[in-house]
Amino acid sequence: MEARRQKRASRSPERKVKTVENSEKNLPRPGRYRHFKGREYELIGVATHSETGEILVIYRALYGEGALWARPLSMWEETVERDGKVSPRFTYIGDENDP
Repeated sequence: MEARRQKRASRSPERKVKTVENSEKNLPRPGRYRHFKGREYELIGVATHSETGEILVIYRALYGEGALWARPLSMWEETVERDGKVSPRFTYIGDENDP
């Protein structure tokens, strides 16, 4: 098990792992988000990885079968470059209670 954890950690050593201890509690709020590729998702909440303490964002696709996904908070908050334009990976667009 430890070997697998070390192998995963070696894949992206430059990525800083956000944990409950080192996050400033600026967690994304639940609601609808648009991915930089255009599809929409519902952020359900955040969870803590049981072994690493890393904060994970739990979200559901608002298309197709509504698959449930988990992504590290650090990746959720990343900016991406596409066609020469830098933008957030996910952009908050509201929730069903917004007017």
